[in-house]
Amino acid sequence: MLLLDMREIGNKLLAIRKRMGMTQVEVAEAAGLSSRTYADIERGTVNMRVETILHICEALHITPDEILTQSNTELTVQEEEILARLNACNSKDKETALRLLNVYLQSLSE
Repeated sequence: MLLLDMREIGNKLLAIRKRMGMTQVEVAEAAGLSSRTYADIERGTVNMRVETILHICEALHITPDEILTQSNTELTVQEEEILARLNACNSKDKETALRLLNVYLQSLSE
């Protein structure tokens, strides 16, 4: 279902940005926007042109569908936290975390 509520779109952008471990300033710069404009977009207080949506999506490495459509696969708060913590890690630490998770999950089934 297509979302037209700018606050809901802004909330999705906020969650995605945090999951990516980026600041508002970083997204704004990558999208060619002022920090103030991007902050207003996340608050849902401004309407965006299609070009602006595309620039933001490019900056966040997502498709427009991820912010413009509603799905039943929303992440839980715990899943968001896990992803945020992993995004803050370097590649080696991510590999280590995956190995540790595999060992832990195997121990649960024994």
